[in-house]
Amino acid sequence: MNLKFFLPLYLFGVLCFSQEQEEIKRYTLDVNQFYGSVLLHNPDISHLITNHPGGVILSYSRKTYGSKEWEELYNYPDYGISFIYQDMNNSTLGDLYGVYAHYNFYFLKRNIQLRIGQGIAYSTNPYDKETNFRNNAYGSDVLSSTYLMFNYHKENIFRGLGVMAGVSLMHYSNANFRAPNTSTNTMALNVGLTYSLDWENEVEYIESTDREKVIEPIKYNLALRGGVNESDVIGMGQYGFFIVSAYADKRLGRKSAIQIGTDVFFSNFLKELIRFQATSFPEMDVNVDDDYKRVGVFLGHELFINKMSVITQLGYYVYYPFDFEGKVYNRIGLKRYFGDKIFGAVTLKSHGAAAEAVEFGIGIRL
Repeated sequence: MNLKFFLPLYLFGVLCFSQEQEEIKRYTLDVNQFYGSVLLHNPDISHLITNHPGGVILSYSRKTYGSKEWEELYNYPDYGISFIYQDMNNSTLGDLYGVYAHYNFYFLKRNIQLRIGQGIAYSTNPYDKETNFRNNAYGSDVLSSTYLMFNYHKENIFRGLGVMAGVSLMHYSNANFRAPNTSTNTMALNVGLTYSLDWENEVEYIESTDREKVIEPIKYNLALRGGVNESDVIGMGQYGFFIVSAYADKRLGRKSAIQIGTDVFFSNFLKELIRFQATSFPEMDVNVDDDYKRVGVFLGHELFINKMSVITQLGYYVYYPFDFEGKVYNRIGLKRYFGDKIFGAVTLKSHGAAAEAVEFGIGIRL
């Protein structure tokens, strides 16, 4: 497994949190123990669901108080880093160790916390055709991982100590960087403690009374994305791909913009898949000369946080000479602006729940 492929994804997440220093600095530590079940999202992993996984989540977060406008807009979230150890309680799957960048968002007088974390995880026992052929969930030892927590959260009950309890979801996948990649999703109950550093000094949240409206004309964007992936046929090999995207966006306010555009896909793994199916499975009626390129149109939404934004897009192939996973595709990911025009992005492109690739992109907003 080429670790260098996944390091940019984690470093991109860390970069998103590296904003200029705020005037008010307060930090919290928390530890949660969890116990749950692997969800049967695909019947191909039914043989792997034998026991209940468990583990520990450790987190270090920085609180915000409104020193920057985006903090008040999102009800003063926290951001930080997390570590997760998960024992899958299955010798085929092994253990998982993950490092994440996360945000904590708060609701209902800050008693309800929603955490969203993205990072990389290490699997101690991935697929191997000779020694671990039953593990069709993890095709590589380094995985992309996302986790969500929805907690009741109460800070500083006694001398900085507080409690939290709720439900967590942990997803592990390499996004078809290497086959197999059936992935796992763990749903778990968690309970833990939180500790507020410098708890003796209370700080008031800053509330602004004067906000200017964000009014922008329609903007035009060009983006180039690329990466490496593999088809679902084990051992077929990894191939590079690139995507050219052009789209227009319109700001709806401080938080949101809508998008409409087109993608042109050059996915070299499809060349080999077409050749393989045409020569090995004539009953599939695939011609070796079928075009591997695809063209899609999409609608999207962009949620602005600070210099970072979250993008979601839903697309449909209008040029689709070879049938692969259906005509509808979706994309979700992070975008980081460098100035007013240049941006970088890390996105996951999939067809429903079937991931096709992690895309690393750069673009310009005119």
